[in-house]
Amino acid sequence: MNDAMSIPHLIMNASGVVQAVMLLLLLGSLLSWVVIFQRSFVMRRARRAHRDFEDRFWSGVDLNELYRETPPEQETLGAEHIFRAGFREFNRLLPKTRSPQAILDGVQRSMRVAWSREEDRLNLHLVFLATVASSSPYIGLFGTVWGIMGSFQSLSMAQQATLATVAPWIAEALIATAMGLFAAIPAVIFYNRLSAESSRMLGKYEDFAEEFHSILHRNLQGRGDAAAD
Repeated sequence: MNDAMSIPHLIMNASGVVQAVMLLLLLGSLLSWVVIFQRSFVMRRARRAHRDFEDRFWSGVDLNELYRETPPEQETLGAEHIFRAGFREFNRLLPKTRSPQAILDGVQRSMRVAWSREEDRLNLHLVFLATVASSSPYIGLFGTVWGIMGSFQSLSMAQQATLATVAPWIAEALIATAMGLFAAIPAVIFYNRLSAESSRMLGKYEDFAEEFHSILHRNLQGRGDAAAD
């Protein structure tokens, strides 16, 4: 390959606008990979934590003992966070009111807030991936259009129209397009994958909250029946 048409040479000798486009796309690609690895680690940790906590929860352990074993709220995540928020509210309201419905409503509100925080934690930075995925092709296209405009300007000033006159401009324009796709394709693939994984985890958290709510409802019914006897 002619050195003048090599990719590094074309990038180094591209116009300032096209170089700025390439730099922006490279930065977007690097940051998106950072988000991809970081979010993948968070999802993997969330799956493992959920599996471990459900094993303990359904092992028949006493709920008060399980609550005492859980770490502080700022250190919990997933279903463990929802459990701690709900059971703390349950213990807070139980001595204050005789209305089971008021207690269950308070527990449900606390678990809903905890669930919302888990949603924010799982979806953190996914908007950035969506932005890179949707905007990178258009940013690359802008660099392409600018490069083609430069090729026509070069052609108009040349005394003899040859392919060698416009080839560097067209080549750098196509590199901008390729870099736009290089940034967008992984971002859109992992955005869809991570979003689906986040939705699955949030669905599991919601199922756990419903099951825990039912357990507390039966607990309150049992207390009411015992008091009536």
